[in-house]
Amino acid sequence: MITLRPAGARGHANHGWLDSWHSFSFASYVDDKHVHWGPLRVINEDRVAAGRGFGEHSHRDMEIISYVLEGALGHKDSMGNSSSIVPGDVQRMSAGTGVQHSEFNYSESGTTHFLQIWIIPDRQGVPSSYEEKAFPATEKQGRLRLVASPDGADGSVSIHQDARMYAGLFDGSEKAELRLAEGRLGYVHVARGEATVNGQALKAGDALLYDAEPLVSVERGIGAEVLVFDLPRMQ
Repeated sequence: MITLRPAGARGHANHGWLDSWHSFSFASYVDDKHVHWGPLRVINEDRVAAGRGFGEHSHRDMEIISYVLEGALGHKDSMGNSSSIVPGDVQRMSAGTGVQHSEFNYSESGTTHFLQIWIIPDRQGVPSSYEEKAFPATEKQGRLRLVASPDGADGSVSIHQDARMYAGLFDGSEKAELRLAEGRLGYVHVARGEATVNGQALKAGDALLYDAEPLVSVERGIGAEVLVFDLPRMQ
């Protein structure tokens, strides 16, 4: 079964400095039908105004991935990491035993557009850690490039869960497929542009949820950036 989750059906909050769309129940957006999909717990599409950001706050027992679409995202945390994440970078923070961090748009004029993704770990209390890697557009063009996995395969960032995240860029006749093993769940999120996924025409913000389906197929992109998740079922 493949279920469409339209962009406009997501939760929405506009705080002036922050415009955020929530694919899953989050903060003041309460949606009992969309709390998580397997261990995929959060996909927040955030636009942060110039000179604004999230002050220092705490997390624990969560795998947090930041994926920038436009602009830059400044990051500082209690583990001593400080960096600026730009399009093409994938940042992973394992909150584990507890971490404090802040995220900020240091630009004087431009908006930072990024996805914050949370994945429930397969165990609690792991040591907190941080990882950041760059994936050039050439590695994602016309294919689904593995960017997060439980074992760091193919140069991906490592997460504490039997889940895999792929990113791809698609235009014109480019096509890519991903096979899902029996018993697995899948999730596709169109980050920007348009694409046809398993025969359905999708636009930015749309998603497809896969249950007992063997194949994800992405084609006919128009400036499309697509994220695909291969997920276990939650016990």
